[in-house]
Amino acid sequence: MSRLTTFRAALGCTALLGFAALPAHAQIGITLDAGSTGAGVHLVAPLGQSFNARLGANYIGYDFEQRSGEIDYQLDGKLQTVDLLVDWYPGAGSFRITGGAVYNGSRFDAVGNADRAGTYTIDGRQYIARDVGTINGTVSFRKAAPYLGIGWGNALNADKRLNFSAELGAFYQGKARTKLESVNCAAGTALCSALARDLKAEELRLSEDASDYKFFPVLRASVSYRF
Repeated sequence: MSRLTTFRAALGCTALLGFAALPAHAQIGITLDAGSTGAGVHLVAPLGQSFNARLGANYIGYDFEQRSGEIDYQLDGKLQTVDLLVDWYPGAGSFRITGGAVYNGSRFDAVGNADRAGTYTIDGRQYIARDVGTINGTVSFRKAAPYLGIGWGNALNADKRLNFSAELGAFYQGKARTKLESVNCAAGTALCSALARDLKAEELRLSEDASDYKFFPVLRASVSYRF
């Protein structure tokens, strides 16, 4: 069993056991979220007098351009996360401290764009685009990511059913994992082999650029309803 499968199974089992252990009369809440992790929904349940548990999923997709080395890339990004969080309310107010784990299924598909002259410059070497085919790549991060944050608001507020909250935090997604390859290289065996070596160097450069985002910032606003 892979580490990803193990983590997802553990996350799901922990959530099921935790929510199944709730007393029959326990009230729960549901939140609708919007922010840097996209649109999301969370189920909230009490863990004790000062603690809540949240289980949720978030998604956002967007396209953008990014230059790395001497190549301009068109990136198609899909940010998708599942989180299991515990909120601690240290005082009598709505301020909370949050910790937990995030399944980070985010991924970016990249396509290299040739310059106006119809060439690529890869690791200092120039290639004609029609000879090397298409430069395709992927960027992803570690799947199991720890989360820490602070927030204001409580979906299980005993005085109101409808509540609003805000959250500021980050999860650690580590160094980027990148892969670059040429599809349909038609420049001959020797040149295609040289291209593959240069793409490995470019792959490392792209990984370093993408690793500026080891910590993913989380800024969310939520509206919730207590049942």
